[in-house]
Amino acid sequence: MNHIKSFSLVTPRVGRLMAAAAVVTSLAVLGGCANPSASSGVYSYDQAQREQIVRTGTVTGVRPIVIQNDRSSGVGMVAGGALGGVAGNAIGGGTGRTIATVGGVILGALAGNAVENRAQKNSGLEITVRLDNGETRVVAQEADVPVSVGQRVQVISGAGPTRVTPM
Repeated sequence: MNHIKSFSLVTPRVGRLMAAAAVVTSLAVLGGCANPSASSGVYSYDQAQREQIVRTGTVTGVRPIVIQNDRSSGVGMVAGGALGGVAGNAIGGGTGRTIATVGGVILGALAGNAVENRAQKNSGLEITVRLDNGETRVVAQEADVPVSVGQRVQVISGAGPTRVTPM
């Protein structure tokens, strides 16, 4: 009888580390695909080449705000949990290792979620505009274009979000 012994150069521990690294990398790549913006200068592909309504007016108020994306992708929580689990698994042995792994997953997930939430906040402006026709409009957008009280602006709307841009 021929018995062929199979062996692997990859130990179970190295295999788990490689699998966790693959999961974290995949989630990071997928998470990078979603990049919502509240900038007056960013148009989605669907908004490009669409007719928009342009009204002119004067800025009567500007207030700093925080714009937060309320939709968490979950990437931070999953990636943090995976990294925490790998780190916890490297500690101790036996039952202690299991407890450390579970604890690492939980703490890593909480930390990853907190980091993702913090990263989804942008500085913004609430801009009040008195249009030339006498109407007043308020638009919130990222603070990437300086706008000040008394400044003449365009209020652009129609195919998506309304934007305020200097004239």
